Amino acid sequence: MMMAMNQGCDQYFSKEKKWVSPYGFFSFFFLFFLAAINFLVNWVDLMLTALPLFIRIMTKWIFFSIITLVVFVASSFFLEIDFSRITNTKTIITFNKQQLHFPINCTDGNSTATCSSYYPTTFEFDGDSSTTSCPDYFRWIHEDLKPWESTGITRDMIERGRNVSHFRLVIVNGKAYVQKLGKAYQTRDVFTIWGILQLLRLYPGKIPDLDLMFQCGDKTVVLKKDFQGPQATPPHPVFHYCGNEISHDIVFPDWTFWGWPEINIAPWETTLHNILEGNKRTKWTDRIPYAFWKGNPAVSRIRRELVKCNSTKEHDWNARIDSIHWDKEKVSNYENSKLENQCTHRYKIYIEGVAWSVSEKYIILCDSMTLLIEPTYYDFFTRNMVPLQHYWPISPRNMCEDIKYAVDWGNSHLQNAQVIGNGGTNYILENLKMKFVYDYMFHLLNAYAKLLKFKPTIPEGAIEICSESMACPVQGLQKSFMVESMVNSPSDTPPCAMPSSYTPKTLKEFLKENENIIQQVKTKGVNSLLV
Repeated sequence: MMMAMNQGCDQYFSKEKKWVSPYGFFSFFFLFFLAAINFLVNWVDLMLTALPLFIRIMTKWIFFSIITLVVFVASSFFLEIDFSRITNTKTIITFNKQQLHFPINCTDGNSTATCSSYYPTTFEFDGDSSTTSCPDYFRWIHEDLKPWESTGITRDMIERGRNVSHFRLVIVNGKAYVQKLGKAYQTRDVFTIWGILQLLRLYPGKIPDLDLMFQCGDKTVVLKKDFQGPQATPPHPVFHYCGNEISHDIVFPDWTFWGWPEINIAPWETTLHNILEGNKRTKWTDRIPYAFWKGNPAVSRIRRELVKCNSTKEHDWNARIDSIHWDKEKVSNYENSKLENQCTHRYKIYIEGVAWSVSEKYIILCDSMTLLIEPTYYDFFTRNMVPLQHYWPISPRNMCEDIKYAVDWGNSHLQNAQVIGNGGTNYILENLKMKFVYDYMFHLLNAYAKLLKFKPTIPEGAIEICSESMACPVQGLQKSFMVESMVNSPSDTPPCAMPSSYTPKTLKEFLKENENIIQQVKTKGVNSLLV
């Protein structure tokens, strides 16, 4: 609490950001108050010398009480300190209704790997805070956890996921402990763990004790076929960036929301802002009237097939495919692969790589009509997107023909095509705010923790991690992205209100409606859907 109060006074009472003690301030205020009261009381006493002693005493007492009350109310209004929230644990104290910030504390330069205790461990939301509703895609949390709805989750189930996981995360009493189980690609595991730490900073004291395994690769690992039959055991729960129809992987936000330093992609809020600024550079109708894709085609067969849709002397499929070679991009400091410079076409193509691709959110955000090549995988936020509202579906079996048809149709129906493009962008803007990313993590982890049938304990070999132990020792883009994406203070609003689960009937109807639209597009019956 002392740290919170001292940092608060430092922020609001010292322009030069020097340390200012709140007790020194209040002591000065109290002495000034006593001196002023003494002067006023003596002045009143002098004015009432002609009155009887009893009346003089009562008058001075009433006057003193009124002055005291006025000063107390005025000081409380000025400082706006909620004294009821001062406890023996570290909490947030707000001056002038502005929230205090707790930036990273690398006390030993850049080499510290220890965890400090300056950050609040509990936090109470403002009583005036209103709870917003979570986006509809939060309903999939219920679906992703259904395999364990009737059995719960035992420690043995979790242990069985060790061989297909890159790290184990345990949270006990608000602190995070990690046990590394395998080498993840680049810094996927690092920035995933970093994101979870920021969730703990956003909602301190609100994340329950839990124990989980995390897979940082591309393809799903908990396959349904391995858990079928009368003698089948419940699947082992493993968190992952994506899922599909043949797996039980629990879908979780990917690492790029906090940055991808290896290819110079900044944290989500910065990247989102940059792409929106890039959108403004070219009026939609002035954009290049073709479908554009830029990426690495070497990672999957379907991408290599997409390259064949590029314009040739024999065919123009209305596609412009640009292959990225990351080694060359690195030499040029990624000048030719900036996401904000890729919103120059009316149509943009999304296609999976080894599995799902993190590029999806960046592509949809471009305002271009997204040509979504029918995916096999899904991530946490895309399952509620609707064809012809947020994207145009493309069959992977007839890619080139479907791309040509979509572009020809769009160029003949510019207003409709622009509406679909804007619909996708608005879906991202409205549903993928960083607060909602954290709220999805919050609700998923809380729902998961309720299924645990044991009390989580720190496993042997796990080490405590925190923002300081991760960010202080590193350098370069990894450090700058961590500092940039760090949560500096607890949230001033509670998490969004979790929607109810789908009923089997409503889920079936939703999926069927989407499938009907896709079939209409395949049969070139789009115009009838847009009438």
